[in-house]
Formats: sequence, C-alpha cells, structure tokens
Amino acid sequence: MNNLSLYLASVLIWGSTWLAITYQYGKVAPEVSVTYRFALAAALLMGWCLSRRMKMKFSLAQHGWIALQGATMFGANYVLVYLAEQRIPSGLMAVIFSLLAVLNLLGARAFFGTRIASSALIGTALGIAGVALVCLPGASFQGAASSRTGLAFAIAATVISSFSNLLSQRNQRHGIPVMQGNAYGMLYGAAFVAIYCLLAGRAFTLDLSIRYLGSLAFLSLFGSVLAFGAYLTLIGRIGAGRAGYAMVAIPIVALALSTTFEGLHWEWTLAAGTALCLGGNFLVLPKRPRVARVEA
Repeated sequence: MNNLSLYLASVLIWGSTWLAITYQYGKVAPEVSVTYRFALAAALLMGWCLSRRMKMKFSLAQHGWIALQGATMFGANYVLVYLAEQRIPSGLMAVIFSLLAVLNLLGARAFFGTRIASSALIGTALGIAGVALVCLPGASFQGAASSRTGLAFAIAATVISSFSNLLSQRNQRHGIPVMQGNAYGMLYGAAFVAIYCLLAGRAFTLDLSIRYLGSLAFLSLFGSVLAFGAYLTLIGRIGAGRAGYAMVAIPIVALALSTTFEGLHWEWTLAAGTALCLGGNFLVLPKRPRVARVEA
C-alpha cells in the first residue's frame, strides 16, 4: 500500500471505532473490555505472523521497548479512552484526540529533530484553537462533573498516545518490524491492563449479546490489527509528526456517526471548532499525491 492508502485506511477505520467503543458498555467493565480487545487482537496478529513465518525472536532489550510501547499504546491509552467515552459523546472524544497531531509534531521535533514547516505551525495553531473551542463549557455537552472528568481522561489519553507513537517510531528505526512489534505490543498491553483489573477488583465477566461480541470483533480485527498496522507503517515511513495528522481527519467520520447514532447536538462552538480543525488539516497534509506516495 502507498502512503495515501495507509492514511485513508487509518482515517476510515478509526473514525468508526469511536462509535463502536460505545457498544462495549454495559455488563463488562471498560478495562476488562480493553483486555479482551487486545488479547484477541494479539492472538489474531500472532497467528498471522507465524503463518507467514515472520521473525518472532527479539532480544530482551527489544522486548523491553515493545512492552513499553504496548503498555502505553494498547494499555493505558485505551483504558482512558473507554473511560472518557462513558462521559462524553464519541464524536467529541475524536475531536479532542485530534490533538495527537499537534503533540506528535512537537514530539518529533523534540526527539528526532524533525523540521516543522511554517504551514504546519499555522495548522497546529488552528487545531489547538478548534479543540479548545469544542471543549468550552456548554460546547455540545453539559459541563457536569462527569463531563469534565471525561474531558480530563480524553486529554490524558491523547498525551499517552502521542508518547507511544514516538516509541513506535523509535522501535521501527531500531529494527523492530511493525506487525511483529504490534503482535507482542498488544499482548503486553492486554497483560498490563489485565494485571490492573486484578489489582482493582474488576470482574472478568463476558457479555454474550450480538451487540457486544460484534463490536468486540470489529474493534479487535479492524480497529486494532488492520488500522494500527496501517498507521504505524505510515509512522515508520513519514514520521510520527506527519502521520499524526490522520488524527485530524478522523473526527469527520466520527462526528458524522455520532450525530446519526448518538444524537450529538451541534452548537456553534462545535461547528466552529471542527471547522478550525479541518482547516488545520488542509494546511498540514501533503498538497500533491506524489508527496504522499514516497516510499521508505
């Protein structure tokens, strides 16, 4: 797949997973659902890697870096996302998560010396302003204590996710392939959350409804295996800074689905904030297809 195809796959799949996460709530604790999701995804990806006879042996040091990436990217990050979406609409969660683009850009500059173009700086400013606008009190949610808690969880998840993206870029530069790294990373992430569930007293119950099992299958296969494979491959090719701007386009899909299925109420702050985010996206995305198709 060329870089443009990887970008579109990430946007379309992840844009729909925000709504799918809401189908996980009910009988099963959010943290337990995260454990199930990435344990299943790890099993699927491990099986695929083994069937293709891919290299699955890594040094102890490499496993340490993979475990750190897994605990942040597939563990703490998603626990916070699931907790946030219990309190705020999925579309708003996606808009807040688009700050990942800004954090990735700044992190890539700080840790890898990636140059920041002037247009990207303008786009960054627009993205921050847009997210701030939709998060103002009364912007599409009531500003109750639970909503403020959800907002805090969403911001924390975004920060942790950006850190894990930089870890992925570092790991790929040190010879850890995307698919095998994801397989082990998801396994480590699921184990990390499972240990947390045991310590926190979360019961490992299972909801056998079609709604729960269907969303779990979708999130595990498409939202975890396929989308992460596409996105982390993109990070390895063009860097976390530029790849992170996929997170600015994802709210378009997520907001449309949230409006249709969750009855998300559009106030002027949400509309204006989303427009600012999209404006920033147009500024920072490659303007010509040939740029998007640069191969590693």
